[in-house]
Amino acid sequence: MKTINDSNYVDTAEAVIKHLKSKVNTKTNKPIPMVSTSKIRNLLAMSADIYNNVLLLQDDTLNDELVGRIEYLRMRFVYESGRDQSVKDFVLEGKILDILKEISGSKANYILFNHYMEALIAYHKFYGGND
Repeated sequence: MKTINDSNYVDTAEAVIKHLKSKVNTKTNKPIPMVSTSKIRNLLAMSADIYNNVLLLQDDTLNDELVGRIEYLRMRFVYESGRDQSVKDFVLEGKILDILKEISGSKANYILFNHYMEALIAYHKFYGGND
């Protein structure tokens, strides 16, 4: 994958959360609220459900059902982004839609994506993400 790899996904996740935490509204000069823990946990739950099925695969290539579920997951990220600006900021800053496209039917890429999501949540919590 171009956006993340096994050696940079943790640092990338940390940088994303640090950047989101530092964002300030230029009009009010107040911090822009970060996405809530419950919202990103819901996104992770959808990812984890697919992850559990991916781990059971013997093949290195995802089957059509899992590829379809990943496409549905991408659509759900878009939908949730449209409903809440903080989710949209999280998805765009984390380049989650790009990374989902880069999975390209690869078991290893999906596993890496899921680990990246876990790292995002871990750093969100570490840097004081709100509920």
